[in-house]
Amino acid sequence: RPPGAGQNVEGGDAMMRWVRHVSLCIAVLATSGCAQYYYGERGGVQVRTDVLQTNYEAADRLLQAAPLDPRRSVLVSTIVSVDRLNESSRLGRLFSEQIAGRLVQRGVPVTEVRLREQLALQPSQGELLLSRELREVSQAHDAQAVVVGTYAVSGAMVYVSLKIVNPQGNQVVAASDYALPVDDNIRGLLQGR
Repeated sequence: RPPGAGQNVEGGDAMMRWVRHVSLCIAVLATSGCAQYYYGERGGVQVRTDVLQTNYEAADRLLQAAPLDPRRSVLVSTIVSVDRLNESSRLGRLFSEQIAGRLVQRGVPVTEVRLREQLALQPSQGELLLSRELREVSQAHDAQAVVVGTYAVSGAMVYVSLKIVNPQGNQVVAASDYALPVDDNIRGLLQGR
């Protein structure tokens, strides 16, 4: 029947509201679909963790808890898997490099030592104890402290624990713990050796 014939004004208003609502829903769905395609992500845009910034903030927390003498060096050991203390991964090596870099940026001298096997935690001696070789290396470089760390991987997160240890007596003088979501970048670092 023709518009307006036998129809009240309220019915026409309801129909117009319904048309506007449907149009708005279609526009929202079309826009969100375009956004997913534009960013190339299935299921929406993923937010990636800023690994570099997170490691810098962890190093800053260590320095706040244990101010170090800028005249004496620090050694940074490779961060290792809590399940395999005698092995590392690209993730562990990269995190160690970023933390060492941040210490240098903050005015703490870091001695570059490539004897990584001597700077890893030894499984037979436990997490908090440094090996005899590490004590000898730290003494040879007159290192005031050693940064050690472990990481553990769950299904969705990587948990990192860092400590500054005084090589004389193995006393932990600062600690920083943090977690990162396992995204594609983290997964790639964990898979590389």
